[in-house]
Amino acid sequence: MNGVKIAFLLGALLIGLASFRNNSVTQYSSAKPPFRADTLKKDAESGLIDAPNLMMVKAQCTACHSSKLILQHRFTRAGWVDRIRWMQKYHKLWDLGESEKVVLDYLETYYGPASMSDKGTFRRPPMKQVKWYKLEP
Repeated sequence: MNGVKIAFLLGALLIGLASFRNNSVTQYSSAKPPFRADTLKKDAESGLIDAPNLMMVKAQCTACHSSKLILQHRFTRAGWVDRIRWMQKYHKLWDLGESEKVVLDYLETYYGPASMSDKGTFRRPPMKQVKWYKLEP
């Protein structure tokens, strides 16, 4: 075999190995998940990460608004609590009772600031040291 054929076969083998992935989803309880959110399976209907408590989150959150409101935010647990209290005060959200902990665990794990460590998946970090200038007409 010549060098071109060997290089082609090695390349094909590496691409095959790189594309092989385990599609199972594991629930992590830590606040800083050791995964990239774009590698996890997502619910086709809502776009939210498919995890064991997804149905509870969908029942409590998407009954009143689109899941896109969840997808566009990255709050800490305290931030999610503040957002829930705000909805309860101004938008008649019911008392979540015991399900609040389940919802907060899910939101903190999959949609907290720690999950932004997977660069490129979500919003970029705020720009620093921006130099503005005037455009001439």
